[in-house]
This record gives sequence, structure tokens and C-alpha cells, in this order.
Amino acid sequence: MSSIGAKRLTFEKWMALPETKQRYEIVDGAMLMAPAPTADHQWIMFEISVRLRSFVNERDLGVVPPAPVDLLIQREPLRTRQPDILYLSAERTGMRGRSQLRGVHFLEIPPDLVVEVLSLSNSRRDTDERLADYKRIGVLECWLVSPEAETIEVLRLSPGESSTEAIFGVDGTLISEVLSEFTLPIREIFG
Repeated sequence: MSSIGAKRLTFEKWMALPETKQRYEIVDGAMLMAPAPTADHQWIMFEISVRLRSFVNERDLGVVPPAPVDLLIQREPLRTRQPDILYLSAERTGMRGRSQLRGVHFLEIPPDLVVEVLSLSNSRRDTDERLADYKRIGVLECWLVSPEAETIEVLRLSPGESSTEAIFGVDGTLISEVLSEFTLPIREIFG
């Protein structure tokens, strides 16, 4: 990701910015813009999103917005993230559909689950910083999707630590603690 502009953004300045379709995150007030995702990244994100959203909608469990959606980590210094996919349960957040999302410019409610499709440009440090941010705000679970290795790592997050629950390869079927009845055959995502 590359930094845009020399000035540090405050929460107030960020709120005054016009709406954009560009994907960016703000880390300690610096706006970081990533290059557009690859077609493969978008394919994988879409395949996971469709299956996850279908499962959640059929059971009226909450909402599954795809990126870009700003997730506020902290106001000072300003820090936001844009996970590839978020799941917000109705039980934890009260969100069940579009009516609760209408007029929401950013999320302050921690998602139950975030999905990050890794790119070759993602460093381990960048991924660790994201996980630290997600743990800090109370995200329960993160899926790290590796297009290169064709695996999905399921991490359980808590304020003090994160632990890998499992790493699923193409012959595996992902299971989730957050969505206990949800299963995802990995081959369907990478096949």
C-alpha cells in the first residue's frame, strides 16, 4: 500500500471526505491506498461472499457486506480497515438487512467474522497488524485466504491472543465456530 498525501487525517477530516469507490485504509492518520485487486482475488472473494451471504440470509442471521466498507478501529490516531468480507450477526449487532445499513458511513460495531484474501503484496507484518486491530475491537474470527497456496486459515481471535483453529486445503471443508452449521468445500472456491 502506498501513502496518499502528507497530512495526517483526523476523524473529522475523514468524515468530510467525499464518498469514493477506491479501496483505502487509514493507519495512524495516513491514508494508504492499495492497487486494485487482481481478477483472481475478486473471483475468490465473490465465491466466498456468495456462499456466506446465502447461508446467512436463509437463516436470517445478520448481514454480509463485501468490501469496501470502512471498519473504524480507533478515532485517535485515526485507524480504519476494509476487510474483503464482513459478517455481522443480528444477535451481536442487531443488523438484519439493508434497513439497518442505510445511512451507515462506516462501521463502529465489531464484525463477528472478517475474511481477508491475501495478495502477494501483503507482508506478514501487515497481516499481523490487521489481526491485532481486529482482536482489539472484538472480532471473533478471521479467515485468511491464500490464493497462492489454495488454503483458508481459520483464526479464533480474542483480546489477548489469536489461535489457528485449522488450515483447510483444497480437499478440506471449512468449518467455523462463529457460524456453527456453515461448511465450505475449499475446492469450490479455488476450483
